Amino acid sequence: MLEAIQLTKSYQQHPALKGLNLTINAGEIFCLLGANGAGKTTTINLFMNFIQPTSGEVKVNGLNVVTQARETKKYLAYIPESLNLYPHLTGLENLQFFVNLGEKQLDKNTLESLLVATGLPQEAVRKRVAHYSKGMRQKVGIAIAKAKEADNLLLDEPTSGLDPQASNDFAVLLQQMQAKGVATLMATHDLFRAREVGTHIGIMRAGELVHVLKSEDISLNELEKLYIATMKTTAHA
Repeated sequence: MLEAIQLTKSYQQHPALKGLNLTINAGEIFCLLGANGAGKTTTINLFMNFIQPTSGEVKVNGLNVVTQARETKKYLAYIPESLNLYPHLTGLENLQFFVNLGEKQLDKNTLESLLVATGLPQEAVRKRVAHYSKGMRQKVGIAIAKAKEADNLLLDEPTSGLDPQASNDFAVLLQQMQAKGVATLMATHDLFRAREVGTHIGIMRAGELVHVLKSEDISLNELEKLYIATMKTTAHA
């Protein structure tokens, strides 16, 4: 479970996040929409404990991410917009390195199977990541999350810059993790993917979560209209 309780964050008196309340349960994919500066990445960074809240609480599996930082990291996997892998290592070597960082030992055959299961071509597994497309790098990120067996997944614009096929492949991988009970928070600009893979959708505006709805209760066309209307409200504020 991922949980924010009256969460706020300010930078030099400027509020970036205002009283966020959010709960994401096992098997849910919560897609966070909003313009740049709306508070999406700030929310992700607070869950990762990259920054600390001005007030309120952030919890992972019931544990406070500030006071129990080391413990909460065991239950989290994070994939940013640009995944930092080591370009001179192969996909397999990168996966092995990050798995070992998590104090876990898996043999090379198991690691290779994880990469192939994400859709990474067999011939790419032992090629240097410097030659990977962004979609291939993101698959390594998913393999890292799977190897870690994290209960919760945080994604910051993971499909930005992906071609339609790679974006679809990524959506399939998310649904596979959802089926295993992983709770996912994804910040995105992609309304189509949010509607397609999300169980819930939130729209942020100026640091506030102004709309929360179930994906099944709204069509893509309705979501687009609601999003545009919300952004217009921001422009006129």
